[in-house]
Amino acid sequence: MDPMTSKVKRWIEQENRDPRSARWQAALEEIMTLFIPRLEKGKLTSVSPLEEQDLPVFKSALASIDLSPGLWAAFLPPSAAALILPPADAMEELVRIDEDKPSYKILIQRPGKESRILCAEISEYAHRPGIDIFQEGALLGSFNYQTNEICIEEMTRAVRAHAWEKGEWSRKDIIAYTVNWFERVTYLEQADVSVEEKRSFFHFPTLIRTDRVDALFRLLTAVLTLRFKADPEKFTVSLPAKTGNGDARPAACASLAESCLLDLLNVFRSLELLAFKDFTGQEEKKFKTEFERSVRKLSSDLDKMG
Repeated sequence: MDPMTSKVKRWIEQENRDPRSARWQAALEEIMTLFIPRLEKGKLTSVSPLEEQDLPVFKSALASIDLSPGLWAAFLPPSAAALILPPADAMEELVRIDEDKPSYKILIQRPGKESRILCAEISEYAHRPGIDIFQEGALLGSFNYQTNEICIEEMTRAVRAHAWEKGEWSRKDIIAYTVNWFERVTYLEQADVSVEEKRSFFHFPTLIRTDRVDALFRLLTAVLTLRFKADPEKFTVSLPAKTGNGDARPAACASLAESCLLDLLNVFRSLELLAFKDFTGQEEKKFKTEFERSVRKLSSDLDKMG
């Protein structure tokens, strides 16, 4: 007997769970197991390529849904969601859309000893847009909304209440959460992206025992370091080779690092994420110092990348 079948058997026979909810949660967990290699914790990620008509739905969800850093979250456009249907004998509340209509689903899983999974139907064609929450084979509850827009808007409230990791976060988690917020801001090119400010070191620098200028540059360097690692060739293709002209490569690395920093700083300015005009004289001086230090650090990283 495979582990999932054994789990379902335990839920039904020992925990007296409704067989329909137990089997559906097991199916959702199996599906998430297949998706996880394509996902990154704390980020809503599409599990298949998005068509042009999918982008508005995905972007709306990305702006509204705020994830804590330990959650898996999968966005399923119709090409993927069509394959995930509740069983024929499912509880009435689990059937939210007709089989012949394009479905958009979001699956969010909180891993751990008591794995909890949320399944949301956010298609405009759903006759009951909403969210179902499962744990240990039981349907803990359902949220139903009048429209898919309201459902998307309300998802963060449900996710924070029923899936977020509670208690104190580690420094690593605080940094990851803040970076993920800013990556959503830059991708969507909008400031009104959901964030729990008291969990973000950019909004609350005291979380990592620093000030707002230092927090700004810590965020910028963290974001760029991750981008460099994710696609090194994209950044190094224009750089001179390591061998050859003595000072050409370090100068090119410094120029590229400075350009990358300025691009991200322009995001903060254009979206008014930080009131630069309110900087004190001391903060302006520190800004210049931290900018130069960040250029040196990032240019050194670029130089090492090949």
